[in-house]
Amino acid sequence: MKFQYILLATTLMVLVSCGEEKTIDASQISLEQVLNSKNLDSLKAKKDELYTNQQEISKQLKLLNDRIAILDENSKLPLVTTIQSQAEVFNHYIELQGNVTTKSVVTISSEFNGLLTNVFVKEGEKVAKGQVLAKIDDGGLSQQIAQMEIQKDLAKTTFERQKRLWEQNIGSEIQYLQAKSNYEAQTEAINQMKQQLGKTRVTAPFSGTIDEIFIEQGNLVTAGLSLMRLVNLSNMYIETDVPERYIADVTQGKSVDIEFPVLGKRMSSTVRQASDYINPANRTYVIEIPVTEPDPNIKPNLTARLKINDYSNDEAILIPQSIISEDAEGAQYVYILKDVKNNIGTVQRVDITTGKTQDDVIEVLSGITTDMQLIKEGARSVKNGQRVKIETKA
Repeated sequence: MKFQYILLATTLMVLVSCGEEKTIDASQISLEQVLNSKNLDSLKAKKDELYTNQQEISKQLKLLNDRIAILDENSKLPLVTTIQSQAEVFNHYIELQGNVTTKSVVTISSEFNGLLTNVFVKEGEKVAKGQVLAKIDDGGLSQQIAQMEIQKDLAKTTFERQKRLWEQNIGSEIQYLQAKSNYEAQTEAINQMKQQLGKTRVTAPFSGTIDEIFIEQGNLVTAGLSLMRLVNLSNMYIETDVPERYIADVTQGKSVDIEFPVLGKRMSSTVRQASDYINPANRTYVIEIPVTEPDPNIKPNLTARLKINDYSNDEAILIPQSIISEDAEGAQYVYILKDVKNNIGTVQRVDITTGKTQDDVIEVLSGITTDMQLIKEGARSVKNGQRVKIETKA
């Protein structure tokens, strides 16, 4: 072999040195010899030879394929793709929109007419339950109570003396009863006056934050006039209206996925309460969903998107909606493959009943069991009893 390489190289050198133009017969030289020769003409000649051979082989393959297509009936079968039916977990959701709210939001109003002499808090300030927030001038009510206390003491002394005399059978019964009635009337009058006086002190009904003050100190106020708003964000929830058709499915304890689009925040919760009353105006009922993760940015009236899990099945048969057909009577059906051998099978129609849908899949309640081969691509063009070929994708 080494001798052949030397001879080839010597021949090429002689041809070049003599300046002769020879046509090289590349078919007589192996590819390895041509590569080792490093002769450009030899390399080009060998390339042309291989390209010619390639074209000839391609023509022969085409002739063979055309002949096979004529003789092989299976080559004319329609191509389809299939999917395998299997049981899987199916969680169905209904999507609604709700608003954040809380029972701990109150507008504190005046219960007394008078001058707002003091406002003891500022907006944004945290306050405790029972804390005095503002003071209204009592218009001399305190002095009246003080005078009535003196009269009450006198009535009490008179009653106690009459009681002792009555117990000793001294004096008349009417004197005793008049003294008792006078004392009790004075006591009741003072209690009522004190209740009125208590209305001059504006207190916090629960702990929270002063969200807004509507009336400034020094203004005259009347009973029922809004003074300030108190908010507690520690017990917020989402409220939404649910259509009555879901009354048996969306109940207390159902899981909910919450999204606040403005905040880009998500959390999980459950239905805390479902109303027993259906609104006749819009045929809905109200549910409450607690906000489970405190966040200072979650405020009352913030919009929330809700995905409520109204139905679950741990062993559901799910199929694409696109492969389902419907006949003139409204019956739904799909095509499956039977007697599959060497990727060739027979089409069979199977009538089905369907349940809930989610995105592009639907639950099959009857007609399909696990491990069936359902026709996917080509399902709209095949016929019952037709033989088809399963397309194998690389």
